[in-house]
Amino acid sequence: MTSAESTAVASAFVVVGIGADGWSGLGETVRNELRRARVIYGAARQLALLDGAVPELDAELRPWRSPMSEHLAEVVESEDADAVHPDTIHILASGDPMFHGVGASIIARVGADRVRVYPAVSSASLACARLGWDLATTRIVSAVRAEPGVVLGEVTDGARVLVLSRDETTPAALAGILVDAGFGASTMTVLEQLGGPAEQIATGTAETWRRRAGDPLNIVAVDCVGPRRSRLPGRPDDTYEHDGQITKSTIRALSVCALEPAGAQLLWDIGAGAGSVTIEWLRADDRGVVVAFERDPDRADRLQRNAARHGVAHRLSVRGPAPDGLSDAPQPDAVFIGGGLDEEILSLVWTRLPDSGRLVVNAVTVENQTLVTRWHARHGGDLRRLSVETVAPLGTMHTWRPALPIVQWAVAKTAPHAAAADSTEALR
Repeated sequence: MTSAESTAVASAFVVVGIGADGWSGLGETVRNELRRARVIYGAARQLALLDGAVPELDAELRPWRSPMSEHLAEVVESEDADAVHPDTIHILASGDPMFHGVGASIIARVGADRVRVYPAVSSASLACARLGWDLATTRIVSAVRAEPGVVLGEVTDGARVLVLSRDETTPAALAGILVDAGFGASTMTVLEQLGGPAEQIATGTAETWRRRAGDPLNIVAVDCVGPRRSRLPGRPDDTYEHDGQITKSTIRALSVCALEPAGAQLLWDIGAGAGSVTIEWLRADDRGVVVAFERDPDRADRLQRNAARHGVAHRLSVRGPAPDGLSDAPQPDAVFIGGGLDEEILSLVWTRLPDSGRLVVNAVTVENQTLVTRWHARHGGDLRRLSVETVAPLGTMHTWRPALPIVQWAVAKTAPHAAAADSTEALR
């Protein structure tokens, strides 16, 4: 048996990417794979693309029930999933199954060794080919599960963004969002049924977009014209809705940098307030997620609105006050405490924080500054006193107005045995 044959026998799932051109666009290797299938799952639209091949297929075609995610979970966990060739389960996906697709979802559940994937050209590649855009420098966001406002995490003057649409209503919703954010002059191109016989392309600006809803299968290209929006922390305070309880721009930038956002991390934001630290932490790396804890319901609602305005609401979960919600919250990789600080919360956070996890605390009152000073003496890290002064009018002239000083404690949790080893080394 060859290695290729061995791989085929071992695979419980085969995921086949198919374009809008259907059976005619598939290579012979992929056609042969589908010819030997006993059952093929897919969306009704995807299964319909096999109509021209029905005489060649013996498989039972099974459309996904709604919600698809639940049906997929049933299929993945079914006894059939343990069968081997020729009882492998075949699944259709649009374009490239590993690009915002079902292939990645199945592999996350069962492992790459049990799945074979045959990718087709992705909708993003086809769109860039039609537009003449460089795919490597084009930002791509998905509004399939998130709200169209997710685009606000990527827009800035001169950027080119592709938005994967949920359905035919996405382009019009997207146009309104762009106008409200100051990007009404941006060019929008809606590309429908890319690569198929019914392909259509329509272009206009966000502020003049009046096109009626078209095909559900579409992707929207946005050539951004509007304000410059940096992903770096420290955005102006007036870009947030707040009641005065907000971590100010300069301190916020230092706080987000101290948290070191990198990769698929989970942040706890305790006493989140307007959510400016949460939002800029999420904007710094689009793989991160946040669980925010906020006691005041009005501030919690305001936090959600701010997150939506900055295109990161789909990666944010807001809970009630700490410490009540900490025990059953998912384990964090990093924690920021900007409000509601006390000994109990610090103790609970330190217990839940994993080794190498980061903690950043901003203390304003003398009592809280004394508390973090004690914890710094016990656990190390960096203790800083941050003071910012801003020019403001004084009569007919100007003077420096100081903000309240902040004591910031930033620390990476060290395993007990590692801390003991460091202490022993220091004594030598």
